[in-house]
Amino acid sequence: MQASIDVVDLKKTYPRRGREPVRAVDGLSFTVKPGSIFGLLGPNGAGKTTTLRILTTLARPTGGTARVGGFDVARDPLRVRERIAVVIQESAAELFLTVRDNLTTFARFHGLRGEEIGRRADRVIAQLGLDAEVGRKVMDLSGGFRRRVQVAKVFMVETPVVFLDEFSTGMDPLLKRSVMGLLRESARGGRTIVLTTQILHEAEELCDDILIVNRGKEVARGDLHTLKLLASGVYEVAITFDRLPDGIEAELAARNPIRLRISGTTVEAAIKEPESRILALVSDLSRRAQVLRVEIGGASLEDVFVQLMDGENGGGQP
Repeated sequence: MQASIDVVDLKKTYPRRGREPVRAVDGLSFTVKPGSIFGLLGPNGAGKTTTLRILTTLARPTGGTARVGGFDVARDPLRVRERIAVVIQESAAELFLTVRDNLTTFARFHGLRGEEIGRRADRVIAQLGLDAEVGRKVMDLSGGFRRRVQVAKVFMVETPVVFLDEFSTGMDPLLKRSVMGLLRESARGGRTIVLTTQILHEAEELCDDILIVNRGKEVARGDLHTLKLLASGVYEVAITFDRLPDGIEAELAARNPIRLRISGTTVEAAIKEPESRILALVSDLSRRAQVLRVEIGGASLEDVFVQLMDGENGGGQP
């Protein structure tokens, strides 16, 4: 089966006067299978958006090759554009058109004709909660609603590949959940979806395959189970008390947690320690205040991500 996306030794550098060029993408290689949801993750400035710009023909690579839908992004950009739908950070809807006109115009650009355009627009407007805004010009909408219009476009057409850069920006939790369901349904139908997000639990819920990058290079690659093995020995502990024990924040901070959050009387921590010490910690805390709820689990994608970035920056857990 031909890969939907095939990237080999991809490079993108930006010259700087009197200084070394910036290596935004530095030798990335990966493939993406048809019908999968592929997550491209990394910190700010890692090269994610530049990679997406190359794959969507908005930027030319400095070196290497990238093929989308079987076509080279540099040599056959028009053939690539026929096969993709794109929502990236700097992309904008047509500001002077209404919400409905944005959707119908986009559909016509992709070859749709006749009554089918109206039927699809009605369905997508309802799915994305745009009913009340349908007759307004996009320039008059908030940033969150503009994002909805941009995301709505990808469900107006049936391009085999979709690129989404921070798709959930400005969405409330209910709408985000609905869009995630639509993305899963599209993938089950054979569509390939490539997304970037800073909200790692979105990637954890959605992605079949994940590539983590930093400074333009691969840091880790695999499905969720494979990546979680990189953080073996990390436990997530969540405890809700009737009242917070005195000094608990300082006590947990002294254990060098990967992550520590305290909200009200709930403490959440990701700690890299042997299981016996985790159980002893929970037992000790339960003697100092009444425990209303306790959960202990393995590492999350966020824990893996933090550990990997900490290692990249020269840190590490004891």
